[in-house]
Amino acid sequence: MYQQAANNLNTVRDLLRFAVSRFNQAGLSYGHGTTNAFDEAAYLVLSGLSLPVDQLDPYLDARLLPEEIRDVIEMIERRVEERIPTAYLTHEAWQGDFSFYVDERVIVPRSFVYELLGEPLAPWIEYPELVHRGLDLCTGSGCLAIQMAHHYPDAEIDAVDISLDALEVAAINVENYALGDRINLIHTDLFEGLADRYDLIVSNPPYVDAESVDALPEEYRHEPALALGSGHDGLDATREILRRAPDFLNERGVLLVEIGHNRHALEAAFPHLPFVWLDTSGGDGFVFLLTREDLLNQGLS
Repeated sequence: MYQQAANNLNTVRDLLRFAVSRFNQAGLSYGHGTTNAFDEAAYLVLSGLSLPVDQLDPYLDARLLPEEIRDVIEMIERRVEERIPTAYLTHEAWQGDFSFYVDERVIVPRSFVYELLGEPLAPWIEYPELVHRGLDLCTGSGCLAIQMAHHYPDAEIDAVDISLDALEVAAINVENYALGDRINLIHTDLFEGLADRYDLIVSNPPYVDAESVDALPEEYRHEPALALGSGHDGLDATREILRRAPDFLNERGVLLVEIGHNRHALEAAFPHLPFVWLDTSGGDGFVFLLTREDLLNQGLS
């Protein structure tokens, strides 16, 4: 089928139709930047042709070279037959206006935390200039550290990960954004070995519980297991962050953490913590905020 398509398709529209049909027939799972077959196909085709991923219409009827057809068909085949997330095929993932290099050494960026940096945190961080030191725990591809550097231009950022492979990918992105003088990549486990205090700590830690890890679609099994699961209830990393964060936050410091679908489990585990749940495009149950004062008042330091 794929060889026949390579021999007979001619335009972007042809490739788009073929991809949507294959994706629907295969019953693919989404969630690595898109939510449906059409958006996934459009992104794969445009990216595979080095076209702007937000401009489909102008190119729909463009005729393509045979080599271009073959290259995109190969990606469509791998997406279907191997269930590889498109971001790993194109080596690119987007968060808002930011593009990042990714491969299978890191999870595909999809954290809601980036939506909350800058103006949404104004009730707690009145001016961006007040963030002099920032920390990104479990940085992965470095995407949140880079966006922190953008929103807080006076800040120096430490970006931490336990995976050397992930830090190699983060280094590519830090270099691509010319932020090597402001972002310090550190190989360690959460706070281990850190000595500074920070005005803002953010984290998109592993938070998938064991039962959900076992049920993940095949697409997610291409991602590093270390970056997904976190103990039986998915809270192992978050517990450690809550326990140690007060010692690494400045007096008016803020902690911002994504927790996935674990809000109820987290609130049950820490019933006296005054979690502030912030609105994101996914809803208001995925990212919480706590201040150093909140944490100290609950005796977690």
